[in-house]
Amino acid sequence: MIKLIQSPDNVAAFRASGEVTKQDYENVVVPTVEALVIRTDELNFLLELDTDLSNFSAGAWWEDFMIGLKNFGKWNRAAIVTDSDNIISFTNAFSYIAPGEYKGFKKDELSVALLWVSGK
Repeated sequence: MIKLIQSPDNVAAFRASGEVTKQDYENVVVPTVEALVIRTDELNFLLELDTDLSNFSAGAWWEDFMIGLKNFGKWNRAAIVTDSDNIISFTNAFSYIAPGEYKGFKKDELSVALLWVSGK
């Protein structure tokens, strides 16, 4: 499941736990991201992972891909919060191939990640 987490007004922030489905994206992530992009004309995104990536359904991955593609030129900052060093390394490397800045954070750095992704 994906739930919204409290964040600055210019950030779409989520926590993923358990099984993550296409419906989670359709009902929570997509409307929040679309509203933020309309309001700010950019996308600051944070995802806290409290589940393994293998728990994301194929439909969830497709929706995630479509959000990235639809908002390709709008990405400003994206933070992934996890205790997986591999995911943090991948996230940090993503800045070299996609527009915007991407940064991975450990779970105990959630408040730092929220500040960074908001630009504060």
